[in-house]
Amino acid sequence: METYGKILLIAMPAFLVLILIEKWYGWFKGKDTVRNLDMISSLSSGVTNATKDVLGLSITLLSYEWMVNHLALTHIQSSIWLYVIAFLALDLTGYLTHRIDHEYNFFWNSHIIHHSSEEYNLACALRQSVSTIFRVFTIFLLPAALFGVPAQIIYVVAPLHLFAQFWYHTQHINRMGFLEKFMVTPSHHRVHHAINKEYIDKNYGQIFIFWDKWFGTFQEELPEVTPVYGITRPVHTWNPIKINFIHFGLLVKDAWKTKNIRDKFRIWLMPTGWRPADVAEKYPVYKIEDVYHFEKYNTKGSIFFTIWAWIQTIVLLVMVSYLFGNISEIKSPGIFYYGAYVFLFVYAYTELMDKNRFAWFWELAKNGVVVYFLIANGDWFGLSKWVPGSNMMIIGYLILSTMANFYFLFLEKDTTTAYAE
Repeated sequence: METYGKILLIAMPAFLVLILIEKWYGWFKGKDTVRNLDMISSLSSGVTNATKDVLGLSITLLSYEWMVNHLALTHIQSSIWLYVIAFLALDLTGYLTHRIDHEYNFFWNSHIIHHSSEEYNLACALRQSVSTIFRVFTIFLLPAALFGVPAQIIYVVAPLHLFAQFWYHTQHINRMGFLEKFMVTPSHHRVHHAINKEYIDKNYGQIFIFWDKWFGTFQEELPEVTPVYGITRPVHTWNPIKINFIHFGLLVKDAWKTKNIRDKFRIWLMPTGWRPADVAEKYPVYKIEDVYHFEKYNTKGSIFFTIWAWIQTIVLLVMVSYLFGNISEIKSPGIFYYGAYVFLFVYAYTELMDKNRFAWFWELAKNGVVVYFLIANGDWFGLSKWVPGSNMMIIGYLILSTMANFYFLFLEKDTTTAYAE
C-alpha cells in the first residue's frame, strides 16, 4: 500500500508532463488530439483508480500466492528467466482478461471507462476502472505458478507491465517497422480503440501483439480507414465515476424490465451490447450507426470555465499526492475517509464540467465534508504540521469553489464559446 503510493508519487507527475507535452506537440504540428475537458476527465479517472489501488479496495478470489504454494511443479532458481516468465504470464493474462472484458456484457462494465473517450491520446491510458471489486482472473497466471515464480516477482513486474502500456496511446507515432511484428504499437492500439466496423474488438494484446496473431483477433491499421474513437453507445458525461457504472446500470434495468425469465439471467454473460428483444424494442438506447457522422460530447463555457476545471484538477492532484505520501502518518481508518473524499471531490467537479443542474448539491457536500473534518480534528489530516496556515487556505479555497460553482451553473450564459479544444 505505502510502497505503491510512493511509486505513484513519481509516476503521476511523469505521466502528466508527457500528456502536456503531447498536447503542446499536437498544437505545434497542427494536429491537436487532446481536448481540455476530455483530458481532465481522463486525469480524474486515473486519480480514482490509483486511489482505489493504493488503498487496496479489491478482493482477489484466488490469490497467486496460494497457487504457487499448492500447485508449483518446479521452482526456477533466481535468474532473469523468473522475470521473463512472469512478464509473459502477466501479458497472456492481460490478453485473456482484456478479451473477456470486450466479449461479455457483465465484464464490459469494468472496461468501458477505458474506451469512453472520443479522442485517442496519452491521457486515455489513465482511464482505468474503479468498478472491479472482485478480481476473478488470477487463474490465468497458472503457468507462472506451475513454474514456481515467486509471488514477490509478480508483484514487482505487475506495475512495470501496467506502466509500459501508457506510451502507445497516441496518434503522433506512425508505423514502427519490425516492432509491428511482435509488439503492441500505437498503430495496433489505435485499431483497438476504434469503433469502425473494420476494427472493432480487435488487438487485445497489452505488450506483445503475437497473442492476437495466434488467437485470430489481430487487425492491422488500414491506410484507407481512419480510426474513429469512443464507444458505439456514447456515455455523454465527463464524470468518470458515472462512466464506471453506466453499463452495469443498463444491465440491471434491462434484466428488471424484460418479461422473459431466461433473459433476466442470461443477459449478464451474453455478448457485449446484447439486450432482451422486448426491452430493446420498448426502451431503445442511442447507438452510433454511422461512425463518420456523429457529434462528439462537449460542454460549452467560457475560457474561465476551462481554467476553473484545470484549477480543480491541480487541487485534486495536490490533495491525492498528500495522501499517497503520508499513508503511514494518516493511518487507518483515516486513509479510507480521505480516499472516499477523493471520490466525492472528483464526482463534484466533473458534474460541474457536465453543467449538471445538481452539481451545486455535490459541491456543497464536498465542502461540507472538509468543514466537518476541520472542526472535528482541528486540521486536514495533519496538513497544518507541514503547511502552517493551511486551515485558512482551505477555507479560502472552499469559499472560492462555492462561488465558482454557483457562477458557472447559474450565471454564465449557455451561448458562450466552447473552449474544450
